[in-house]
Amino acid sequence: MTLTLLLAGYGNVARRFVTLLDETRQALNALGVEPVIAGVVTRRHGSVLEEASEEAGLDAITIARRLTEGSGRESVSVSSALEWCARKPVEARVLIETTTLDIRSGEPAISHVRAAFATGTHVVTANKGPVAFAYRALADEAATAGVQFFFEGAVMDGIPVFNLVRETMPAVTIRGFRGVVNSTTNYLLTALERGESFERALADMQAAGVAEADPSLDVDGWDAAAKAAVEEVELDDPLAILDGQANALELDTWPLGRIVIMQRGGGLEKTAYALLTDLIAVARRIQRR
Repeated sequence: MTLTLLLAGYGNVARRFVTLLDETRQALNALGVEPVIAGVVTRRHGSVLEEASEEAGLDAITIARRLTEGSGRESVSVSSALEWCARKPVEARVLIETTTLDIRSGEPAISHVRAAFATGTHVVTANKGPVAFAYRALADEAATAGVQFFFEGAVMDGIPVFNLVRETMPAVTIRGFRGVVNSTTNYLLTALERGESFERALADMQAAGVAEADPSLDVDGWDAAAKAAVEEVELDDPLAILDGQANALELDTWPLGRIVIMQRGGGLEKTAYALLTDLIAVARRIQRR
């Protein structure tokens, strides 16, 4: 199945996702999935849409060259690009939404998601905004439009949190949860324990592309708050043993009891992988119809 992709946002995660598509091409083909990038829309660097000579799709080198050279279409919005993509005779379209989180409103990501639904386009996002601000409404709108809405990368990078519950825990009741869900803040705390300076540790995370574009979202706890809530734990708590970029989530369930899932290291590759797994999930849902 060919999935035609439109990328909204082209930051660190999106760029790693594009290269990961090439690196996993053989595995994707074995699963019957053929992703083709038709366009990239950014807020600051213009847009790149597939031309007649690029019907096999855009690659990382072509996207970077055209954005760097300023040959991107500056005036193209996400909604306009979605409408352009909807006119292409393709099997299925997927919006990959990775724009910057706005903790105050969840926009413009929420509008991007809704614009995708309006054109019959499936959505995969790593943005916490649409889920934190409008999940129930968006889930209903996706069902009405007959499209999929997945967001595994919004929490704990590529660790299967939502997929775990949705696909492998039918009839289980989630009674509660707690966890360490922000890689940057956990890294900062570990660095401070080692005697490093806060400024140096934060700079390391920004250089690695892991910290949010606005570091206050990580440092002040807003990133974790959008995922759930910030908690202080006792030193003998299992969550207290996490170091570096490690994450963990504990689910309190019935009838399975307490289930803990841990990721020893976070990073761009893991979040990019979450986008990839959601893309595969979209293809599987379509193939079941």
